[in-house]
Amino acid sequence: MSALLTQATPTPPTTQRTEVAPARLPEKPRTTAARPWRQAVTAARSWLWKSAAILLFLAFWELGPRYLASDSTRVFLPPLHEVLIAGADLIATGALQSHVAASLTRSGAGFSIAVVLGISLGLVIAWYRPLHSFLNPLLELFRNTAALALLPVFTLLLGIGEESKITIVAFAAFFPVLLNTIAGVRTVDPLLVRAARSLGLRSPALFRKVILPSAVPTIFTGIRMAGTSAILVLIAAEMVGAKAGLGYLITNAQNSFLIPQMYAGILTVSLLGLLVNGLLVGAERHFSRWRTTFNS
Repeated sequence: MSALLTQATPTPPTTQRTEVAPARLPEKPRTTAARPWRQAVTAARSWLWKSAAILLFLAFWELGPRYLASDSTRVFLPPLHEVLIAGADLIATGALQSHVAASLTRSGAGFSIAVVLGISLGLVIAWYRPLHSFLNPLLELFRNTAALALLPVFTLLLGIGEESKITIVAFAAFFPVLLNTIAGVRTVDPLLVRAARSLGLRSPALFRKVILPSAVPTIFTGIRMAGTSAILVLIAAEMVGAKAGLGYLITNAQNSFLIPQMYAGILTVSLLGLLVNGLLVGAERHFSRWRTTFNS
């Protein structure tokens, strides 16, 4: 009987136990103390590579007159350390600062006039096609006329004072801004303009929200070209009939046979041009972000 009960009792099914692996927490990124050091080394290498040509030029400027040039040539091509000493003397006496201030005042005034007039007239000329087709031959004529070729004309009409120098700077800087503004407006995507008009935008809002943001890169290309032209043309104008400024400093040092001072003035012009270009590049990046904000 017990055997029958044993056979009738069903045996419970055997269940297999599956082991679940414990969840692993995400590993924290490994930070090494050497990473900032590696970044600094990489940045230093990049800077050295980008500056290698300039450093080699400065080294050749220092060593070339010493070991490669004759004594007579060295008088007209002094080594770099003599130029730096002459520049330090000009700074100590305050002469260099006054000449730089005079040049910056003239170039800043002419450059500002050129930017305001160039952008304003460029927007108007580019927007009205009949006006653009009418004025384009005249603009091309004046664009291909060197500003320094008109220096005698400005001197005869305005004298040798500040007016003639500011005017020639404004003339030289005006056409790069004007023509690049026209090109920037005329290359705006027509689909953007049509879409904006279909949304009900009138001309003022259309210029502010569509035309200007799209034309900013081209306009700033012209502004950068104008900044370079303003400095170079002014230096040449200051060599004729000026009593202060970097152009006057260079010419006066040449006439007085102060050759290291002459090269110090030339080096100052180069550094000033780099500074102006860097400032304009920063402004271009700022307004490019403004363009991205509007387009988004």
